[in-house]
Amino acid sequence: MEVVPAWAPAVGFTLLPHAGGFLGGNITKREIPTWYQTLQKPSWCPPNWMFAPVWGTLYTSMGYGSYLVWKELGGFNEKSVVPLGLYAGNLALNWAWTPIFFGAHKMGWGLVTLLLTTGTATATTASWYNINKAAAYLMIPYLAWLSLASALNYQIWKDNRNKK
Repeated sequence: MEVVPAWAPAVGFTLLPHAGGFLGGNITKREIPTWYQTLQKPSWCPPNWMFAPVWGTLYTSMGYGSYLVWKELGGFNEKSVVPLGLYAGNLALNWAWTPIFFGAHKMGWGLVTLLLTTGTATATTASWYNINKAAAYLMIPYLAWLSLASALNYQIWKDNRNKK
């Protein structure tokens, strides 16, 4: 007797990253028309409407990648501690950025968090590569977006450092 349907882990892993995105989205929605709107942003800053679909796509991609790694390694076990542990740490840092940057208005600490997120995403991708190449490749758009987000966070912090 099967307790969990075969498709449930794939769906659960794929949707998990969205949990932090939805929670952070509430903070972001509140702060965009007030605090964020007052900040000086570079000309290359993507429009506000772009962030939700990009993050939705990235969360789905990295979530499915984590499922592929979990499945390849036979679930949660000794072999999966490092690759899935790195991923969990990365997800925690990713989710922490919004309350730090948007919630607390700590642009510098947001940048530190983003750089740590990029580092753990890189380590996660490298650890996944020898387990499941498709999973690692699913992280590439995320790494590219984190590079853009880090540059944007830096520029906003630099241009608005003296703003309360």
